[in-house]
Amino acid sequence: MTESDTPLVLSDVDTRGVHTLTLNRPQAFNSLSEDMLASLQAELDRIAADVSARVVVIAAAGKAFCAGHDLKEMRAEPSLDYYQRLFEQCGRMMMRIQTLPVPVIARVQGVATAAGCQLVAMCDLAVASRDAKFAVSGVNLGLFCSTPSVALSRNLSRKAAFEMLVTGAFISADEALAKGLVNRVVGAEQLDSEVTALTDSIIAKPRVAIRLGKQLFYRQLESGIAAAYADASTTMACNMMDGSALEGVQAFIDKRPPDWVGA
Repeated sequence: MTESDTPLVLSDVDTRGVHTLTLNRPQAFNSLSEDMLASLQAELDRIAADVSARVVVIAAAGKAFCAGHDLKEMRAEPSLDYYQRLFEQCGRMMMRIQTLPVPVIARVQGVATAAGCQLVAMCDLAVASRDAKFAVSGVNLGLFCSTPSVALSRNLSRKAAFEMLVTGAFISADEALAKGLVNRVVGAEQLDSEVTALTDSIIAKPRVAIRLGKQLFYRQLESGIAAAYADASTTMACNMMDGSALEGVQAFIDKRPPDWVGA
């Protein structure tokens, strides 16, 4: 079977609404070819329209999470128009993760470099195996990782992000945890169970609260503090009028578990 016969992104969904998208170019370290980007975009757009979706997990087949853009493909067509289209395509896919109404978790093993590291940073949450390594290493090839810098600088402190960008050096999973790039680091054998624990915690909450919260979280980050508080106040008031929030507060008052189904 050739690569063209194999799905570039494997898609699975369980009965709880957890969608798992698995990057499936292990022989190429799951590098983001144009077709891979298009496949991811299509899957994310499909999930965005699924009202039963609760969480998305982005995983990867093989030893690596993602080695970034496909450099052979990039080098085959050296034109400004082509490169602009390619990086705009990648940016649209990355932004789709942020605009998705449900949380997206990166499940990371092996290396995540350049746009692969960007992909981890753009996910709302990330769980990494202890053997994972991260880098924005384009600068080693004379190419500053400009688009990954957008995501990286919104996750790490400025100095930590800039150091990664100008040195191209790898950081370990534990360093990524300390710098804020990932949420949890576990042994490889615990990776799936840790991702499941995180999804279970999210699914236990009302979908509407998570959706409103995710949208507000990213909007306010790009606003001044006064505008952020105004937006947050309106969002919280609208959230409070939802039946699930009213039920949750009443359940707390009554000292009983909330009945989300009846809310």
